Amino acid sequence: MSTDNKSKLWSDIRSKYSIYFVLTALFIISWMANENFVSAENLKNISAQISVGTILAFGQTVLIISGMLDLSSGSVLALAGVLSISSYKMTGSLLIAFIVAIVVGVVCNILNGIMITKFKTPPFIATLAMMTMARGAALMYTNGQNIYQIGNYIIFGQGRIMGIPAPAIFMIIVLLITWYILRNTVFGRSIYAIGGNEEAANASGINVERIKMKAFVYNGILVGIAGVLFMSRVNGGMPNGAQGYEFKALTAAVIGGTSFTGGIGTAGGTLAGAFIVGFLDNIMVLAGVNSYLQQIVRGAIIALAVIYDIQAKTVRTKRKHGFAEVKQSNIEKSI
Repeated sequence: MSTDNKSKLWSDIRSKYSIYFVLTALFIISWMANENFVSAENLKNISAQISVGTILAFGQTVLIISGMLDLSSGSVLALAGVLSISSYKMTGSLLIAFIVAIVVGVVCNILNGIMITKFKTPPFIATLAMMTMARGAALMYTNGQNIYQIGNYIIFGQGRIMGIPAPAIFMIIVLLITWYILRNTVFGRSIYAIGGNEEAANASGINVERIKMKAFVYNGILVGIAGVLFMSRVNGGMPNGAQGYEFKALTAAVIGGTSFTGGIGTAGGTLAGAFIVGFLDNIMVLAGVNSYLQQIVRGAIIALAVIYDIQAKTVRTKRKHGFAEVKQSNIEKSI
């Protein structure tokens, strides 16, 4: 194997699997730092704690790959959650409550999609507007008061199946569905194409507006599920809950290798990114690190992840240009 081929192979391995190497190294370091870290109960707790943010992150991954993002997911989660609990208290049906949350999430995301695709509003602005509206709607519906005495509703977020926390099971199911969509469906391939080059995707016959709307619908479903799990975990309907969760989701997606420039990202990488953040949070808590310092660490991680993404994008661009130049040179020589 030539030196160039070896270099390309190593670069491909590093780009595809570096996040898993980082996750493994962090796991080992955390284990060495505190032996309680690897206890079965602690790992189950970490899985349950990151589940809501990770489910949101899968939705963000789909959107970012297609060249968009969602700043409203935390607020829509809150609106979906309080309306879901309210419907449960009125009907006593867990199924109806679950469906209500998903419908609310989907409707809000359809509005996001319409603003972006029909009125050409930048995703940042459109979802920022929805963030404010959804939070206001949640507060107005509840008069700013939390909803308590939610009965069996807590089973979604606090129940266990064979000892595994229910939120972790939801997270795994969403992981598998997202992985399948991105890897094995026309919809998934279209998302990558749009994020890679929207004009080329449109020229190739892909209905860009329709795919973007589908991406927001899928994100809305996940936001609704996250709303049910969050409210169930905190044992109440909290209109001010889940503030900043959209940034948790973005952090997990970006750390997991989803590129803000679009066209790049995987469900597995997002899960790894979520666990990296979860491991760091957990070990800092176990070590008694100041909560303000924890925020600084999280911010630094986001900055480093974005810088790495930019640098990796630059390297990929240079490599493509270099390959194109070599190919052109070989053509000229052959002539």
